[in-house]
Amino acid sequence: MKTLLPAALAVALTLSACERQSSSKVDAPGASESAKTEALEAGADLLQKKAPLGALNAYLDGFHFANGDMSSQMEAHHFCGHLNEDVIQCVLFDGNTEAAKLVGVEYIISAALFASLPTDEKHLWHSHVHEVKSGQLVAPGIPSAAEHELMEQIAGTYGKTWHTWHTGEGDALPMGIPTLMMGFTRDGQLDPGLAAGRDRRLKISSDERRAQRGDIIGPVIDTDANAWEKGIVVQLQAARTTGSAHQ
Repeated sequence: MKTLLPAALAVALTLSACERQSSSKVDAPGASESAKTEALEAGADLLQKKAPLGALNAYLDGFHFANGDMSSQMEAHHFCGHLNEDVIQCVLFDGNTEAAKLVGVEYIISAALFASLPTDEKHLWHSHVHEVKSGQLVAPGIPSAAEHELMEQIAGTYGKTWHTWHTGEGDALPMGIPTLMMGFTRDGQLDPGLAAGRDRRLKISSDERRAQRGDIIGPVIDTDANAWEKGIVVQLQAARTTGSAHQ
């Protein structure tokens, strides 16, 4: 399993993230954990291996909006790892503390792999050029040179993102069906309050990131990505049927 960053930088990133806490916006309903549950968790933590989680070695923070609804915006904390040179997988949370809620997943692939996809599949994916060059997407806590190198790699990739829990809209439980999310493609789309709040909590500056990334060349974006810009909006719909499930 490859790492997004050298091991030493990954460790530094993890440590610094702890110093820049971003808490979940909602509290899930339910009783506090019992002593028995806590004991079971402690035992599992000691005895069970969690190799897939250990491979998520980099922390990125950015913003998404619901495909077809620019007003539905949410900050997403990405915990990511390479499957290989062309495929990255990320688990998304609404914060970076132990109380953070798991809100979705994002798959990131190279331009070469994206080019091989059928057109209808491409319509589910978004580009990362603007997220990178605008300073919206950040890797908090790592040295600026390392972050710059990482963002150069991400700029030419494409992401497919599903959110399953909209805590940014106040949902205390994961309601409804998964929502296909997109990334912003130009200035003026992201709610400035979201960006300012993120920057304040993580003690960073999106404007400084933008300036530092001025030399990153924005690759040509595949015309079938960001399909919402052409009025092509895809979302899941619940289908209710009657009859036996074992016909």
